[in-house]
Amino acid sequence: MKNRSRLEIIAMILETVGDNGAIQAKIMYKVYLSFLQMKEYLSQLMKNDLIVYDDGAQIYKMTDKGRRFLILYKQMTESITMTKPIL
Repeated sequence: MKNRSRLEIIAMILETVGDNGAIQAKIMYKVYLSFLQMKEYLSQLMKNDLIVYDDGAQIYKMTDKGRRFLILYKQMTESITMTKPIL
């Protein structure tokens, strides 16, 4: 597997959480993170209001801000891959 950027990992987490939410195990296995890496990313995403933790359902849910981030990330990566190579 190629090295991924932080933004790519964040986008993968947000896609995994989606509109229905996800438990820690699902996030960890779908995004290929260790438990410690996953906890760090989830903490940062919650601090930045991209996801929230639902205590009752015990799942992580994406916020509106998280949805906007994911849309902008996808638009950015599409526009970069559509451009012609520089060299």
